Amino acid sequence: MILRLYGEARIFHKRDNKFEQYSGLFSQNIGARQIIEMDVELVQTSCGFAVPFMDFKEERTTLNSWAEKQGEDNIKEYWKNKNPISIDGFETKIFED
Repeated sequence: MILRLYGEARIFHKRDNKFEQYSGLFSQNIGARQIIEMDVELVQTSCGFAVPFMDFKEERTTLNSWAEKQGEDNIKEYWKNKNPISIDGFETKIFED
């Protein structure tokens, strides 16, 4: 099945208190950019008949390994160069205070 969630979301970056509050719910990840909290107003599912089977085998370690090798300063520089605008054209505000 395909799951679609509609609603209003808030983005919390590392500089935000809520990021720290919620980060304990996840495995530690030096490359984490933000946490998204969403008030869901509508949930839809569809059959997913054309979606291929994708069985979970294990967590991927590539991103965490890469982030650990980069270190926090290099990751911030990468974000400045690559992440000021989202894939759908919105400002990410990743470095705003």
